[in-house]
Amino acid sequence: MPLFSHRFSTASSNSPASPSYYSKPSSKTHKPNSSSSSYASSRIHLAIILFSLVSFFIGVAGTIFAISSAGERLGGPNSVYRCGGSKDTSRVVSASRKLGGDGGNGGVVVERRKLLGFVGIQTGFDSGDRRASLRSTWFPSDPDALLRLEQATGLAFRFVIGRSKDAKKMADLEKEIKEYRDFVLLDVEEEYVRLPYKTLAYFKAAFKLFEADYYVKADDDIYLRPDRLATLLAKERLHSQTYIGCMKKGPVITDPKLKWYEKQGHLIGNEYFLHAYGPIYILSAEIVASLAAARNGSLRMFNNEDVTIGSWMLAMDVHHEDNRALCDPHCSSKSIAVWDIPKCSGLCNPESRLKELHKTDMCSKSPTLPSDDVDQ
Repeated sequence: MPLFSHRFSTASSNSPASPSYYSKPSSKTHKPNSSSSSYASSRIHLAIILFSLVSFFIGVAGTIFAISSAGERLGGPNSVYRCGGSKDTSRVVSASRKLGGDGGNGGVVVERRKLLGFVGIQTGFDSGDRRASLRSTWFPSDPDALLRLEQATGLAFRFVIGRSKDAKKMADLEKEIKEYRDFVLLDVEEEYVRLPYKTLAYFKAAFKLFEADYYVKADDDIYLRPDRLATLLAKERLHSQTYIGCMKKGPVITDPKLKWYEKQGHLIGNEYFLHAYGPIYILSAEIVASLAAARNGSLRMFNNEDVTIGSWMLAMDVHHEDNRALCDPHCSSKSIAVWDIPKCSGLCNPESRLKELHKTDMCSKSPTLPSDDVDQ
């Protein structure tokens, strides 16, 4: 369709002849009407100006949209991403989102961010001082630093926490979220006795939020070297279902008065099966995909979270990879995770110990080792 059209009217029999595609040529010579020519010229100029203005505004709008889309893809953390009942407070919704029904995300399907590994630091409402110590040591202290660490290592780090019925605790958490935006919020009750349920909810949420090769569960009372953890995860493995951690066995505690009491100990026997210590362990993507697909209530829950995970691994065809660098009691040239094994299930007095360890060069400044040099 032409941008401009000129209409020509047919001359009436009693009116002066005017230029028309349908009028017969007149033998009389007409002088050009200067006022008509001027009026037509001004209309053309006005139309050109209007067209130029419209084109200009369309161009400006397109530029703004392109810049904003690029900003979303590059990803400064500036929005909350909702994934069913869980939320990643640092998540930026991708510009490539599609409309669709995912049953819990407002009809928007968001592309999962691809990573080498996702690391969920399990924390609670009474662990604010621990989180402060972590942010002053190895854990990034602001959203930009969090993104830089992800870009440098291929690992995304978040604190993972459930919900509380205490309104004040939730209000305090919201303030911390607003300042740091480094949480994944789970729609489960935050209680120590329900830790196995929280752990399963974590893996389900992490699998929905991120497309990672590995998913790491870590506690908030260990000293971690993200660079060495990335080196460990980057190694080639023959088994697609791999369970990595400091593996152990031990007697089943059946005395209710003791700390690690196991109510369902009669199902296990006198000794636990091989499983990883709880402060940190790693599951490959294929394992987590199976857990994410499991119906709620279909998996057995033991009292202890690490035993519960170990029992699930026993039921699956997984490869147990024992790595003592994940439970080093002292910082060394090969340590990945440092905690006070076996005295404490993590660092004893972690708020102060994290800062002490970070001040030592061996803990915070020793070079990253090639993956082949990390003990298996």
